[in-house]
Parts: sequence; structure tokens; C-alpha cells
Amino acid sequence: MNILIMIIVGFIVGLIARAIMPGEQKMGLVLTTVLGIVGALVAGWLGQLAGLYAPGEPVGWIASVIGALIVLFVVGLVRRKA
Repeated sequence: MNILIMIIVGFIVGLIARAIMPGEQKMGLVLTTVLGIVGALVAGWLGQLAGLYAPGEPVGWIASVIGALIVLFVVGLVRRKA
């Protein structure tokens, strides 16, 4: 059940990040979901480095969206160079 919730939350976070980020991101539903999940992982990792989250502590929605925006920005940079 936790995996299903993670997929749904990842999809919603990915959609929000794509809506906030200017420009066109050519991603399907699966990549949008992966974007949200990876964004939450990035936010948790950065939050642990900053001392905001303890290991294993869930990351909030806003931090997840910010993490997804960071990932989307990096993906945009990589796609432009390729």
C-alpha cells in the first residue's frame, strides 16, 4: 500500500512542479511520476544535510515540490546540452 501511495503522491508532486516550471517539458505520465518521487528523495537528502529532517522522516509536500523543481531544472540543463 505504501508503494501505491508513493506513486500517487509522486505523480501529484510531478504535476505541480511541471505546472510551476516555465517552458515546455516533454514528459509522459511515468516520467512525471518519477520526477515527483525523485524530487521528494532530493528534498529529503538536502533536508537531512541542512539538519531539517532526521533519517527516515517523511518530507512535506512543499519540500517535495521544491526538490522536483530542482530535478526538473537539472534535467532541462542536461537536455539543452545534448
